[in-house]
Amino acid sequence: MRLRQLTCLSAAGLTVLAGIGAAAPARAARVLVVPSGGSIQQMVDQAWPGDTVYVPAGTYRGSVQLGDGVTLLGAGPDTLIERGTGGGACAQSGHGICVTGTPDHSLTGVRILSLTVTGFAKDGIMATWTDGLAVRNVVARGNGEHGIRQDHSVRGVFRGNHALDNAETGIFLANTVSEEGGATDAQGAAISGNEVSGNRIGITIRRLQDLTVERNIVTGNCGGIFVVGDENLPRAGKLAVRSNRVYENNRFCPSSSRLPDIQGVGILLTGVEETRVTGNEVRDNQGASPMSGGIVLFPSVVGVANSRNTVSGNTVRGNQPADLADRDKGTGNVFADNRCALSQPAGHC
Repeated sequence: MRLRQLTCLSAAGLTVLAGIGAAAPARAARVLVVPSGGSIQQMVDQAWPGDTVYVPAGTYRGSVQLGDGVTLLGAGPDTLIERGTGGGACAQSGHGICVTGTPDHSLTGVRILSLTVTGFAKDGIMATWTDGLAVRNVVARGNGEHGIRQDHSVRGVFRGNHALDNAETGIFLANTVSEEGGATDAQGAAISGNEVSGNRIGITIRRLQDLTVERNIVTGNCGGIFVVGDENLPRAGKLAVRSNRVYENNRFCPSSSRLPDIQGVGILLTGVEETRVTGNEVRDNQGASPMSGGIVLFPSVVGVANSRNTVSGNTVRGNQPADLADRDKGTGNVFADNRCALSQPAGHC
């Protein structure tokens, strides 16, 4: 996939950026510039809330742990953060860039902008217990699990990123994957305007409510956009998937402990409620897995049905074995005003 040019701010604009949106510091915000090929972490360790750590173009090896209110700003995709030999909990966990709060203290105002993070054993970016995290114009490529991941967080904004060729999901948002629990309120989080390709799944939303997935380009994955819930209460859902282009997600990925094999899946709802799937273009997703099709309702891994979801105003063409597929026994799901040729069961087009 051809990457769009990513935003790069001039040096004159750095001081202005450093003061935007961060909690008002007691001292003037600074721009700290990493020496070419030097240690990003050493400069981050000197940063206070409101400061910007600017990383010029070049290759930097080693993981980075960010703190409250710090902006990590690269010069665009040519600012390359790769796996290295550095220590610290982030590196020991196998992640590239970590933003790690606690249940008692969510990190606020952290921004990761205009850089590439690649080749880490687990996640390119791993964030947990954050409030208002912004990840923009980042390339997350070739990481061993997720490209960009966030757990236990609210109000995150993920915009204009390229999540490519990661072993699991390009962009993954969840309440938690390490323990049981009901869906949590993401308080208006947004996944918007990203390009996601070559992953197992393009975008996954798991056990969350109140967020928007919109205007993304999702192609060349095994599966496109997955909205996932289970038996826990409150149920996942009450969110919007709208105005995305989801096409040719036809790679084959074998089954896992939670899902059957994946191929040719456009947009999948499994075990969720009150999700609105509207205005999407879903084309040419073709496969023979149990979940294959354009827009598919499928029971969760523990057999929980989808309920009261709305699939309307979508253009769904050239998908196999069906453009729209309701393979569930849930109630109150509505299919209306979609432009499509074939549905399972018949009558939804």
